Amino acid sequence: MIGDSVYYIALSWAAVQTGTPSQAGVVMAVSAVPRAVLMLGGGVIADRFGPRRVVIISDTVRCAAVLAVAGLLFLTGPGLWPLALLALVFGTVDAVFLPAVGALPARVTSRGQLARVQGMRGLGIRFASVVGGPLGGLAVAVGGAAAAFTFAGLLIAVSVPLLISVRLRELPAGAATREGAGAADGAVDGAEGTGVSGAGCGGAGGSGGADAGTAGGGERVVGGGGGRVVRGRVVGRGRGAGAAGGGRVMGEGSGRVVRRGGAAGRNQVAGEGGRRVVRRGDRVGAVADSGERVVGEAGGGALGPGGAAWQDLVVGLRYIRRHRVLAPLMLAIALGDLGFVGPLNVGLTLLADERGWGASGMGWVLAGFGVGAGAASLLLAVRGRVPHAGHVMVYACLGGAVAIGALAFVPGVLAAVGVALLIGLLAGLSGALCGALLQTQADPAYLGRVTAVASLVSLGFAPLSMPLSAAAIGAWGTGPVFVVSAVVCGLGGLVALCARNLRRAELPT
Repeated sequence: MIGDSVYYIALSWAAVQTGTPSQAGVVMAVSAVPRAVLMLGGGVIADRFGPRRVVIISDTVRCAAVLAVAGLLFLTGPGLWPLALLALVFGTVDAVFLPAVGALPARVTSRGQLARVQGMRGLGIRFASVVGGPLGGLAVAVGGAAAAFTFAGLLIAVSVPLLISVRLRELPAGAATREGAGAADGAVDGAEGTGVSGAGCGGAGGSGGADAGTAGGGERVVGGGGGRVVRGRVVGRGRGAGAAGGGRVMGEGSGRVVRRGGAAGRNQVAGEGGRRVVRRGDRVGAVADSGERVVGEAGGGALGPGGAAWQDLVVGLRYIRRHRVLAPLMLAIALGDLGFVGPLNVGLTLLADERGWGASGMGWVLAGFGVGAGAASLLLAVRGRVPHAGHVMVYACLGGAVAIGALAFVPGVLAAVGVALLIGLLAGLSGALCGALLQTQADPAYLGRVTAVASLVSLGFAPLSMPLSAAAIGAWGTGPVFVVSAVVCGLGGLVALCARNLRRAELPT
C-alpha cells in the first residue's frame, strides 16, 4: 500500500510536468477506467484460479510495469505515452488484484479472526496514507519522477516474496455453511427447491449395488432410477444406496437428488430454476432458490454452466442478490460511499476555502478524521469481535450521517476538527464492520466476486459524486450539499436497519 501511494504521487507529478493539466487529468483517468470496467471480471478470475495465485501474479506484473517505466524515464526524456500506458496496465491489473486481495483473508485465517484482520487492514491503509505521501514527495524532490517510480517499484517488489510466503488454510468440510456442506454426489436439481443443507462431506453410505438406502434426514431413497416424494420432499432418484452424509434435500416436488453410490459431496449442485452449477475440485459453493447455501471449496469457486466466465459472474451476482445479509449490505455500502466521498474530498476543500480556514485548517480537519478512523480500526483489531455487530454498524452509520451534515455548520476550525474526529470514528467503525460482515457472511468460493462488487461501488461509482458535489456547492453552497450527502448516508443506515438479517448479524467468535 505504501508503494501504491508513492506510485500515484510519481504518476501525477510526472504527468503534470510533462503535459498540460487536462492531459495530466486524462493520464490519471486512464488508470481509473479499466479498474472500474474490469473489476467484476477480476472477481471471477480470483474465484476461478484462487486468490493467492492471482495476487502474486498481478503484483508481479504491477512491479515490472512500474520499474520498466522508471528505466525508460532514466534513459529517455519523459513523455505522456509511457505514463498513459503504465496507468492503463496498472489500472487493468488492479481490477484483478483488488478482488483477489479481498478474497485472501478467508483463506489464511479462521472465520473468528476475520474481523480482527479487517481492523488490521484498516490500520495498514491509514499507515500507508500517512507514510506514503511524504515518502513519495521526498523521492520526487531528490531524484525526480524516475527515482520515485523506482522507489515505488522496489516497495511493490518487497511485497511479492511476502505474498509467496503466505500459505492458504484448507477449508474444512462445511466451512461455508452454518448447517454443513454435504451435498449429494451427482447433482441436485430443483427449480422450486427450498434449500439444500447437510452435515458432512464424505458420506457414510455404501458404494453401490443396493436398490434402496437412507438419504440424509432419514428419508428412503429408492434405487434403480426410481424416486419418490415424502412429505413434500424429493427424496431421491438414481442408483445406489447409503446415507448421504447426514444431509437432506428439500424441494417442492420438481427437484431431484441423484445419488451415485450413496456417497456425498462431489460433483455438481444446481438449484436456480434447474440451472446446473458445475464444480471443480472437492468441495464447492452454490446458492439454492431460497438463498440457502450449498458450500465448500472448489479450486476455482462456484462455476457457471460449461465453466463460462460470464456464467460465473451471473452466478456470483445471483448469489449476492439472493443472500439475506449481503444484498442489503451492498446497498448500504453503496449509499454510504456515495454520500461520504463527495463531502469528505472536494467538499471539505471548498468548505475550508469558504470559511477561510486555509490549507493548514483543512489539514487539521483531515487529521482529525484520520485519527478517528484509525481508532475504529484499532478497536476492531484489538477486540477482534464487536458484540451485536449489525446493530452497531447501523447506528454508527446513522450517527456518522448526522455528523457529516453538521460539519458544514460548525463555527470554527477547532469544532470542525472535533466533528471530523467523530465522523472518522463512526464512519471508520461502520466501514470496518461492513467489511468484516462481508468477509464472514460470504461463502469463500464467492469472495472474489463479492469483493469485486463492493470495490466497484467504492472505486467506480462513488468517485462520481465528487464532480457532482463540486457543481452543487457552486450552485447552492456547502450547507445544503452536506445535508443532502448526510441524507444519502443515512439512507444506507436505514436500509441496514430495515434488513432484519443484517441488523441482527453477528461476527463469529
